[in-house]
Amino acid sequence: MKVLATLASITALCLGANSAALAQAAYPTKPVTIIAAFPPGGTVDLLARVLGQKLTEEWKQPVIVDNRPGASGIVGSQHVAKASPDGYTLMVVPITHVTNSSLFKKVPYDPITDFTPISMLATSPIMLVVKNDFKAKNVGELAAMAKANPGMLNCGSGGNGTSQHLACELFKTMTQVDIKHVAYKGNAAAMTDVMGGQIELLFDQMATAVPHVKGGRVRALGVSTAKRSPAMPNVPTIAESGVPGYEVNAWFGIVGPPGMPKDVIERINASLRNALALPDVQKQLGDQGLELVGSSPEDFRNTLKSDLVKWADVIKQAGVRID
Repeated sequence: MKVLATLASITALCLGANSAALAQAAYPTKPVTIIAAFPPGGTVDLLARVLGQKLTEEWKQPVIVDNRPGASGIVGSQHVAKASPDGYTLMVVPITHVTNSSLFKKVPYDPITDFTPISMLATSPIMLVVKNDFKAKNVGELAAMAKANPGMLNCGSGGNGTSQHLACELFKTMTQVDIKHVAYKGNAAAMTDVMGGQIELLFDQMATAVPHVKGGRVRALGVSTAKRSPAMPNVPTIAESGVPGYEVNAWFGIVGPPGMPKDVIERINASLRNALALPDVQKQLGDQGLELVGSSPEDFRNTLKSDLVKWADVIKQAGVRID
């Protein structure tokens, strides 16, 4: 009887393992949707579309990018938090996924418990750019100009509460200048107005700013990270240009609804790592200033938790509120 019981236990374990393997191998059996909670043209959209195409090729199933902008990503996030946890609804998230909790009086979800972390995808410096005929040639001259003309300069960003907005507010706080923040519905619209001269400066993701800088349509004054970006090594950091200690590093990751099966999480994570390791993906995204990561779900969860606390302190000190 003991032998039979042992055999039965072994059989059950094998069947369980086989079932999990089959479930992982079977996923996906239908189209997968990646929510981009920001308009087309930004870094979130870029990552969703580049990686979505590679996942389509590996999975032999369509991966559809669905742009659902609104309220600094809250509209799209709320949709994903309530979606079925079967792995067929995913979302690329920027750092606003955790900062919104401090920026808004009420957010209809918890950024940690109401989502399943799958992988960090990339990190990106933020680049400070100005229109080509802007008189200030560096960050120091910009700060001096802003101090001499309080409230006269306009600083754009891709939206209230975005990492670009926070980069602008941190710059204002650390340099003690009065610059008006102008929020746009996405990076592309803000960049258009810098090029057209409607606003003087913009904090933008490097992924979307670099092509315009290389094309001579705008001029770069500095990057937000502690070290210069390999994508544009000739552009100094804001810290070395007269604002010591200034540092903002944006990240992007992918999450799903809460309660996703472990085998499906592992399947998606492995496929994302495969995509991020492809030479053409590394070149395409690397040339845009993105540093590709591809983390474990656990590491990404730890980043979400630590940045939730870190940015809450920064936002409080800067006095930034959206509502």
